[in-house]
Amino acid sequence: MSEILRSAVRSLLANKARSLLTMLGIVIGVGAVITMVAVGSGAASMMDEFIAGAGSNLLLVFPGTVRTGGSRQAAGSAATLTLADAEVLRTEAIFAAEVVPETYGASQLVYGNRNWNTTVQGATPGVLEAREWSAVRGQPFSDADVRTSAKVCLLGYTVAQNLFGEEDPVGKILRIRRVPFRVVGVLGAKGPNPWGYDQDDLVIVPVSTAQKRLFRRAVPGALRRVTVQAESRDSLDAAKEEIRAILRQRHRLPEGTEDDFVIRDMTQILENAAASTRVMGLLLGAVASISLLVGGIGIMTIMLVSVSERTREIGIRMAVGARSLDVRLQFLTEAVVLSVLGGGIGILTGVGAARALTEFFEWPTLVSAESVLLAVGFSALVGIFFGFWPAWKASNLHPVEALRFD
Repeated sequence: MSEILRSAVRSLLANKARSLLTMLGIVIGVGAVITMVAVGSGAASMMDEFIAGAGSNLLLVFPGTVRTGGSRQAAGSAATLTLADAEVLRTEAIFAAEVVPETYGASQLVYGNRNWNTTVQGATPGVLEAREWSAVRGQPFSDADVRTSAKVCLLGYTVAQNLFGEEDPVGKILRIRRVPFRVVGVLGAKGPNPWGYDQDDLVIVPVSTAQKRLFRRAVPGALRRVTVQAESRDSLDAAKEEIRAILRQRHRLPEGTEDDFVIRDMTQILENAAASTRVMGLLLGAVASISLLVGGIGIMTIMLVSVSERTREIGIRMAVGARSLDVRLQFLTEAVVLSVLGGGIGILTGVGAARALTEFFEWPTLVSAESVLLAVGFSALVGIFFGFWPAWKASNLHPVEALRFD
């Protein structure tokens, strides 16, 4: 076997340019597969991290819709959720681990000679537990701050950087809509979500303060949404039905009428998005694999040409005692060597391309050992599959006819 391998290498080195051009298809194919799978895996990994960081087992309850001139507005256009609703859910919903009333809006922040426009979110301290967030400086505001409508705030990392730079914001006074707020803490960085929105570009204040000082609405105590964290993933459906029953009873909705609120399963939405991202990664890998097939066809074509050029050599080998199996192994080995060498160079190309995408374009990529093994294994199979026909054709040549070939 070692003699066959050495002979195959000598034959390939005898036609260096042709061998390199033949390998080029495999190099491009393997490199493309590794790069595309790395892009897909990176996107899926980023989505998984976002799901973990966004909070688990979340249900978002929005106010219902209103009709204007016979046209139904978007969910949340009605003022059908209040602080009292959230309080009842907190005390009566047995499947809810955390209930967070929320209101929010865009506001201009001013500190000294700096200003920043961002989202100001009114909530209770439980928002950090529900969203799996924590303060890296200072501390969160308390339930007492909510009860007294204290003018305190938590800064997202982006807001802290733009307003304060290297200065420690904790204890400083900034203005939100001309109302002075004391900074009690800075939240840890979460980064952008899969849709490109910066999760750190926000300020969190007590919900009661937001309602009284910043976002006054026609209905006292009206909320923009209520975030509910279920006890577990398995209890999400039960929590959803429980919330629906409690709110329908509170709002005195007759049986048969539609809800005046909307419940959305955030965890399911994110998991569906993650599944779509994984499918896209597989599709990218499948498309890139086509270039491997093209490279395999190139190997088969060149090997057929090689068989034609070396017909007399084959005849001489068989005349001096070489078996059909020996000839078949000779050409099959040449095809596999081309594929494996091309696969090795393709691995370096693919890994380099993935790192370049991350370095220069900031695209998330993840090169896994499985994708490398898959690409190399596939390239070897391509060499065996497309090299078999030329090898079989060479091994079935009749020695006398081969010696007569000009």
